[in-house]
Amino acid sequence: MELALVRHELSAGWSQELPAIDSASTLVIVFGAPEYRDDTRALADLRRAYPQATIIGCSTSGEIFETKIYDESLAVAIVRFDNATIRDVAAPIKSANESAATGASIAEALAGDGLKGIFVLSDGLQVNGSELVRGLASKLPADVVVTGGLAGDGPRFERTWILRDGELVSGMVTAVGLYGDELHIGHGSKGGWDPFGPRRQVTRSEGNVLYELDGRPALALYKEYLGERAEGLPATGLLFPLALLGDGDERLVVRTILGVDEEHNSLTFAGDVPNGARVQLMKANFDRLIEGAEEAGEGASATLGGDDGPCLALAISCVGRRLVLSARTEEEVEATLDVLPEGCAQIGFYSYGEISPYSSGPCELHNQTMTLTTIREG
Repeated sequence: MELALVRHELSAGWSQELPAIDSASTLVIVFGAPEYRDDTRALADLRRAYPQATIIGCSTSGEIFETKIYDESLAVAIVRFDNATIRDVAAPIKSANESAATGASIAEALAGDGLKGIFVLSDGLQVNGSELVRGLASKLPADVVVTGGLAGDGPRFERTWILRDGELVSGMVTAVGLYGDELHIGHGSKGGWDPFGPRRQVTRSEGNVLYELDGRPALALYKEYLGERAEGLPATGLLFPLALLGDGDERLVVRTILGVDEEHNSLTFAGDVPNGARVQLMKANFDRLIEGAEEAGEGASATLGGDDGPCLALAISCVGRRLVLSARTEEEVEATLDVLPEGCAQIGFYSYGEISPYSSGPCELHNQTMTLTTIREG
C-alpha cells in the first residue's frame, strides 16, 4: 500500500506535485471547502492526474490535514493498494424520506465476496442520517465495517456537495467498497459532551423532525436555553445537542440540529428522534471533548490490526465541536494522531453527521462526535 497526502488552497495552489501513483487500485479521497463549487480547476487537476483511480469526496465545515485545520482548501489522500480492490457507487437522494431506500440500494450494489468495509459520504442537508445507516445495515453482513459522514457547509446550512464522476453535485450519496483479505479497517467514535437539565420525553416527532418535548413546542424550548443566541439558529443550536438515552445503556446517541421551522415550532435533526424517546440536552466540557477525540483514536487503533506500515486515518468531527472548541479545535486533531499507530497519516473534515460503530456492533449515525476510520493493507 502506497499513501500520499496533498493539500490545495484556493489562494496558493497545490502544496506539492501530485504523486504519480495512478492505477485501477488507487483511491483518491477529497475533503473540500464549499467554495470549490465555484472554482473546480483543482478537481480537474485530480481527474487528469488519476484517470484510472476511484475519486470520492464531499464539502466540509473545515478541512483536517494531519494536526491542522484549514478553510478554503482541499485535503486529499491518495492510496494505491497492492492487492485490495475497490468499487464505488452513487445514488440520488431528493428528500429525507428516501434515506433508507438509498442506503439499501448502495449496500446491495457493493455487497460481495471479500467486502471488508464501506466508506460513505452523503449530502448533508437532504438526508435522514439514521435512516441512511439503517438502510445500509439492512443489506450487509454484520462483520462489514461501515463508516463515513454527512457533507458540511460551514455554519451556513445552505448547500453541500458530493464529488461524483469528477463533478460536484448536491442531492447525492456516494460510497466506496473495500475488498481483500489483507485489508484491516479500524474505527472509533467518542463525544465528550455533558448532559444537563431535566430528562425529557419526546411527545411528538416524525422521523427526524421534533415537534414536542414533554408536551411543549421543541423550538420554543430550545430558544429558552439559547436566549439571545436563538437569533442564530440553526447554527447556534449546535451548542446544545440532544442526547437520546437508552434503557440501561450508558451509550448516548447524540443528535444535532440541521434546520428550524418557525411556522410549526419544530426542529429538524440529522437523524431520527423517535416518539417516546427519553432525551436530555447537552453542553460542552472542553477538556472532555479533547479526551473524547483521544479515546476515538484509541478505539480506531485497537480495532485496526495488521502489521506495521502505511496507515490512512480518516477523521470526521462535527461542526458543532469546532464552533464550541474555537481556538482549541486543533487540540482534538492533535489528540487523535498522537494515539494512532506509527505510520498513520491523517486527513478529515468537519461534518453535519458522523457514521461509525460506537465501539462495536453495527454502524450508527452520530452527531457531535469525533470518529476515526483507519485503513491498512498487509
